Amino acid sequence: MVATTFSSPPARLTSEQVAEFNREGWLMPREPVFAQPKFDRLKGFFDHLLDELDTGTRPEAMDVPHFQHPELFEWLFSDEVMGLVQPILGPDIALFASHFICKPRGNGKRVPWHEDSAYWRGMLDRMEVVTVWLAIDPSTKENGCMYVVPRTHNTGKSGFSDYDDISKEAAVFPTEITRTQRNDAAAVAVELAPNHCSLHDGRLIHGSPPNTSSLRRCGYTMRYISTRSRLNVEDFPWHQIYLARGQDRAGNAYADPTKAYHEKARFRAAHGKNGH
Repeated sequence: MVATTFSSPPARLTSEQVAEFNREGWLMPREPVFAQPKFDRLKGFFDHLLDELDTGTRPEAMDVPHFQHPELFEWLFSDEVMGLVQPILGPDIALFASHFICKPRGNGKRVPWHEDSAYWRGMLDRMEVVTVWLAIDPSTKENGCMYVVPRTHNTGKSGFSDYDDISKEAAVFPTEITRTQRNDAAAVAVELAPNHCSLHDGRLIHGSPPNTSSLRRCGYTMRYISTRSRLNVEDFPWHQIYLARGQDRAGNAYADPTKAYHEKARFRAAHGKNGH
């Protein structure tokens, strides 16, 4: 197990905000996440990755970039982000996943209505995932911002809804929550300025329309779990988690955040495990 010596970060959420997150399934803090120079470095790092993307690879599919680029742990393990997550998850935190989801201007694909938990079924014995959705670009109704359906994170016996197959030509995923189990009219637009974020529970119903505007829309999703949750490595050998704060509570094995895992990223991509 890789140990961490980070101290506890200052909490960035009030008890009222934590209660709101638990009740609604999502939250939008109002202050910037990083000091501007630190955010600018992250945006510059993303722009470099985008420039290096293989020809024919969609920019919406830049999943688990930290497997190959340990430089990203400067932001993933930062006090600024941990201060948002720890009030919800507690002091023992692991990084579950991250994903640059970039909708190019003009033809950015829509994200169908889904719960993250449905794509992670069987991976965790406790489906308690908090996503920090950090805006790299402005994220607005015009360029395909995320919409959430509040209070949909704690319903259903299985932890996720029923899904129908859809065409993947214009969508990021090939399935979508069946229409009879959705309430699209209750959806709330999550509009964010760059360097601002929203938080959402992994079981919350959410999605986003296509980007047909002249403005790119990119967000960096940083996903965290309590170390009380155990990763099912037997059935999901292509995935790995990292100890971010505190100590392990469930007998997990953790990857080394100072190392690149190019072979793990290739194995994951070859098996179609692209997350979202």
